[in-house]
Amino acid sequence: MATGFEFFERDLAVATAGLSPEMINRAVADFARQEVRRVIAEGIASAKYDRYVNGVAGAPEEAYRAPGAIVYEFLNWTLVINAALDELRRRSPRRSGRYQDSFIVLADQHVVTDFSSIPAGAEVIIFNAQPYARKMETGGNGSSGLAHVELSGRAIQRRFSGVFTAKSLFLTVASGIDPRVPYILKGQYARQRAAWLANRAAFGNRKFSRDKRRDAGQPITYPALVINAA
Repeated sequence: MATGFEFFERDLAVATAGLSPEMINRAVADFARQEVRRVIAEGIASAKYDRYVNGVAGAPEEAYRAPGAIVYEFLNWTLVINAALDELRRRSPRRSGRYQDSFIVLADQHVVTDFSSIPAGAEVIIFNAQPYARKMETGGNGSSGLAHVELSGRAIQRRFSGVFTAKSLFLTVASGIDPRVPYILKGQYARQRAAWLANRAAFGNRKFSRDKRRDAGQPITYPALVINAA
Protein backbone atom coordinates (compact mmCIF):
# COMPACT_ATOMS: atom_id res chain seq x y z
CA MET A 1 0.00 0.00 0.00
CA ALA A 2 1.16 3.53 -0.71
CA THR A 3 2.17 5.68 2.26
CA GLY A 4 0.61 9.07 2.81
CA PHE A 5 -2.90 7.96 1.91
CA GLU A 6 -6.04 8.86 3.74
CA PHE A 7 -8.72 6.27 4.13
CA PHE A 8 -12.09 7.25 2.71
CA GLU A 9 -14.68 4.52 2.95
CA ARG A 10 -18.17 4.42 1.62
CA ASP A 11 -20.67 1.64 2.02
CA LEU A 12 -21.79 0.51 -1.40
CA ALA A 13 -25.43 -0.48 -1.31
CA VAL A 14 -27.55 -1.57 -4.24
CA ALA A 15 -30.95 -3.13 -4.58
CA THR A 16 -30.44 -6.85 -5.11
CA ALA A 17 -33.96 -8.26 -5.07
CA GLY A 18 -34.63 -10.25 -8.21
CA LEU A 19 -31.13 -9.87 -9.61
CA SER A 20 -28.94 -12.74 -10.70
CA PRO A 21 -25.43 -13.04 -9.16
CA GLU A 22 -23.90 -11.69 -12.38
CA MET A 23 -26.26 -8.72 -12.36
CA ILE A 24 -25.48 -8.01 -8.69
CA ASN A 25 -21.75 -8.04 -9.40
CA ARG A 26 -22.20 -5.67 -12.33
CA ALA A 27 -24.49 -3.33 -10.36
CA VAL A 28 -22.02 -3.05 -7.46
CA ALA A 29 -19.13 -2.36 -9.85
CA ASP A 30 -21.13 0.33 -11.68
CA PHE A 31 -22.20 1.92 -8.39
CA ALA A 32 -18.59 1.98 -7.13
CA ARG A 33 -17.35 3.75 -10.26
CA GLN A 34 -20.18 6.30 -10.06
CA GLU A 35 -19.43 7.09 -6.41
CA VAL A 36 -15.72 7.56 -7.08
CA ARG A 37 -16.44 9.98 -9.91
CA ARG A 38 -18.90 11.86 -7.71
CA VAL A 39 -16.65 12.38 -4.67
CA ILE A 40 -13.75 13.45 -6.88
CA ALA A 41 -15.94 15.88 -8.84
CA GLU A 42 -17.30 17.36 -5.59
CA GLY A 43 -13.80 17.92 -4.24
CA ILE A 44 -14.34 15.55 -1.31
CA ALA A 45 -11.66 13.09 -2.37
CA SER A 46 -8.44 13.19 -4.32
CA ALA A 47 -8.13 11.89 -7.87
CA LYS A 48 -5.21 9.81 -6.61
CA TYR A 49 -6.21 6.54 -4.95
CA ASP A 50 -5.45 2.84 -4.61
CA ARG A 51 -8.22 0.38 -5.41
CA TYR A 52 -8.76 -3.05 -3.86
CA VAL A 53 -11.39 -5.41 -5.27
CA ASN A 54 -12.11 -8.49 -3.16
CA GLY A 55 -8.76 -7.87 -1.50
CA VAL A 56 -6.74 -7.70 -4.74
CA ALA A 57 -4.76 -4.47 -5.21
CA GLY A 58 -5.29 -2.76 -8.56
CA ALA A 59 -8.01 -5.12 -9.74
CA PRO A 60 -10.75 -3.47 -11.85
CA GLU A 61 -14.23 -3.00 -10.51
CA GLU A 62 -15.46 -5.63 -12.99
CA ALA A 63 -13.56 -8.27 -11.00
CA TYR A 64 -15.95 -7.83 -8.07
CA ARG A 65 -17.76 -10.94 -6.89
CA ALA A 66 -20.36 -10.85 -4.11
CA PRO A 67 -20.09 -10.89 -1.14
CA GLY A 68 -16.71 -9.23 -1.47
CA ALA A 69 -15.83 -5.56 -1.22
CA ILE A 70 -14.53 -2.70 -3.34
CA VAL A 71 -12.29 -0.41 -1.29
CA TYR A 72 -10.71 2.88 -2.37
CA GLU A 73 -7.83 4.37 -0.38
CA PHE A 74 -7.54 8.03 -1.33
CA LEU A 75 -4.35 10.08 -1.11
CA ASN A 76 -6.22 13.00 0.45
CA TRP A 77 -3.69 14.99 2.50
CA THR A 78 -2.55 16.96 -0.54
CA LEU A 79 -6.15 17.84 -1.35
CA VAL A 80 -7.16 18.98 2.14
CA ILE A 81 -3.93 20.90 2.89
CA ASN A 82 -4.03 22.79 -0.40
CA ALA A 83 -7.69 23.58 0.24
CA ALA A 84 -6.82 24.89 3.72
CA LEU A 85 -3.96 27.02 2.38
CA ASP A 86 -6.26 28.46 -0.28
CA GLU A 87 -8.81 29.41 2.40
CA LEU A 88 -6.14 31.01 4.62
CA ARG A 89 -4.53 32.96 1.80
CA ARG A 90 -7.88 34.13 0.47
CA ARG A 91 -8.59 35.74 3.85
CA SER A 92 -5.08 37.20 4.28
CA PRO A 93 -3.81 40.69 3.35
CA ARG A 94 -2.58 40.91 -0.22
CA ARG A 95 -0.59 44.15 -0.04
CA SER A 96 2.95 42.71 -0.26
CA GLY A 97 2.20 39.00 -0.34
CA ARG A 98 4.63 38.44 2.53
CA TYR A 99 1.98 37.13 4.88
CA GLN A 100 0.41 34.86 2.28
CA ASP A 101 3.83 33.30 1.62
CA SER A 102 4.57 32.67 5.31
CA PHE A 103 2.25 29.77 6.09
CA ILE A 104 4.06 26.68 7.40
CA VAL A 105 2.68 23.13 7.35
CA LEU A 106 3.66 20.71 10.12
CA ALA A 107 2.88 17.00 10.23
CA ASP A 108 3.48 15.47 13.65
CA GLN A 109 5.59 18.54 14.57
CA HIS A 110 7.83 18.35 11.48
CA VAL A 111 7.81 20.81 8.57
CA VAL A 112 6.54 19.19 5.36
CA THR A 113 6.37 20.41 1.79
CA ASP A 114 5.55 17.07 0.13
CA PHE A 115 2.01 16.59 1.40
CA SER A 116 1.61 13.21 -0.30
CA SER A 117 4.26 11.81 2.07
CA ILE A 118 2.20 12.52 5.21
CA PRO A 119 1.04 9.35 7.02
CA ALA A 120 -2.70 8.77 7.21
CA GLY A 121 -2.87 9.11 10.98
CA ALA A 122 -0.74 12.26 11.27
CA GLU A 123 -1.89 15.50 12.86
CA VAL A 124 -1.39 18.46 10.54
CA ILE A 125 -0.90 22.00 11.84
CA ILE A 126 -0.84 25.08 9.62
CA PHE A 127 0.27 28.43 11.04
CA ASN A 128 1.82 31.67 9.84
CA ALA A 129 5.36 32.57 10.91
CA GLN A 130 4.85 36.34 10.79
CA PRO A 131 4.92 37.93 14.29
CA TYR A 132 1.69 39.84 13.70
CA ALA A 133 -0.37 36.69 12.95
CA ARG A 134 -2.03 36.79 16.37
CA LYS A 135 -2.90 40.49 16.08
CA MET A 136 -4.52 39.84 12.72
CA GLU A 137 -6.58 36.92 13.98
CA THR A 138 -7.88 38.82 17.01
CA GLY A 139 -8.43 42.12 15.20
CA GLY A 140 -5.63 43.92 17.03
CA ASN A 141 -4.61 45.71 13.84
CA GLY A 142 -8.08 46.38 12.47
CA SER A 143 -10.28 44.23 10.29
CA SER A 144 -7.55 42.99 7.94
CA GLY A 145 -7.22 39.25 8.48
CA LEU A 146 -9.68 39.19 11.37
CA ALA A 147 -10.49 35.57 12.36
CA HIS A 148 -8.90 34.31 9.13
CA VAL A 149 -7.77 31.05 10.77
CA GLU A 150 -11.07 30.39 12.52
CA LEU A 151 -13.11 31.07 9.37
CA SER A 152 -10.81 28.91 7.26
CA GLY A 153 -11.18 26.08 9.75
CA ARG A 154 -14.96 26.30 9.54
CA ALA A 155 -14.82 26.18 5.74
CA ILE A 156 -12.58 23.09 5.76
CA GLN A 157 -14.75 21.41 8.38
CA ARG A 158 -17.84 21.91 6.23
CA ARG A 159 -16.17 20.73 3.03
CA PHE A 160 -14.53 17.61 4.48
CA SER A 161 -17.10 16.74 7.14
CA GLY A 162 -16.89 13.07 8.03
CA VAL A 163 -13.44 12.71 6.45
CA PHE A 164 -11.32 15.30 8.31
CA THR A 165 -11.80 17.50 11.36
CA ALA A 166 -10.42 21.04 11.42
CA LYS A 167 -10.29 23.48 14.33
CA SER A 168 -8.49 26.73 15.11
CA LEU A 169 -6.33 27.03 18.23
CA PHE A 170 -3.69 29.37 19.63
CA LEU A 171 -0.51 27.30 19.97
CA THR A 172 2.99 27.79 21.31
CA VAL A 173 5.44 26.96 18.53
CA ALA A 174 8.87 25.61 19.47
CA SER A 175 12.12 27.05 18.16
CA GLY A 176 13.92 25.25 15.35
CA ILE A 177 10.93 25.12 13.02
CA ASP A 178 11.60 28.45 11.34
CA PRO A 179 14.10 31.28 12.09
CA ARG A 180 11.19 33.69 12.65
CA VAL A 181 9.59 31.47 15.30
CA PRO A 182 8.89 31.97 18.12
CA TYR A 183 8.58 35.74 18.27
CA ILE A 184 9.48 37.07 21.74
CA LEU A 185 7.43 39.94 23.16
CA LYS A 186 9.35 43.14 23.77
CA GLY A 187 7.14 44.87 26.33
CA GLN A 188 4.10 45.79 24.25
CA TYR A 189 1.79 45.02 27.18
CA ALA A 190 3.70 47.23 29.60
CA ARG A 191 3.67 50.17 27.15
CA GLN A 192 -0.03 49.63 26.46
CA ARG A 193 -0.90 49.70 30.16
CA ALA A 194 1.21 52.80 30.76
CA ALA A 195 -0.60 54.63 27.96
CA TRP A 196 -3.94 53.63 29.45
CA LEU A 197 -2.98 54.89 32.89
CA ALA A 198 -1.76 58.18 31.39
CA ASN A 199 -4.96 58.84 29.49
CA ARG A 200 -7.89 56.73 30.69
CA ALA A 201 -10.38 58.81 28.78
CA ALA A 202 -8.82 57.91 25.45
CA PHE A 203 -9.15 54.21 26.19
CA GLY A 204 -12.62 54.38 27.74
CA ASN A 205 -13.31 51.54 30.16
CA ARG A 206 -10.85 49.11 28.66
CA LYS A 207 -9.58 46.62 31.25
CA PHE A 208 -6.02 45.37 31.57
CA SER A 209 -5.61 42.18 33.58
CA ARG A 210 -2.18 40.75 34.23
CA ASP A 211 -1.36 38.00 31.75
CA LYS A 212 2.18 36.66 31.95
CA ARG A 213 1.86 35.38 28.40
CA ARG A 214 1.94 39.02 27.27
CA ASP A 215 4.93 40.10 29.38
CA ALA A 216 8.22 41.10 27.80
CA GLY A 217 10.41 38.10 27.13
CA GLN A 218 7.50 35.71 26.57
CA PRO A 219 6.88 33.99 23.21
CA ILE A 220 3.61 34.73 21.45
CA THR A 221 1.05 32.06 20.70
CA TYR A 222 0.18 31.57 17.06
CA PRO A 223 -3.32 31.07 15.61
CA ALA A 224 -3.16 27.68 13.94
CA LEU A 225 -5.36 25.34 11.95
CA VAL A 226 -5.23 21.79 13.37
CA ILE A 227 -6.42 19.02 11.02
CA ASN A 228 -6.91 15.34 11.76
CA ALA A 229 -8.47 12.42 9.93
CA ALA A 230 -12.01 11.85 11.21
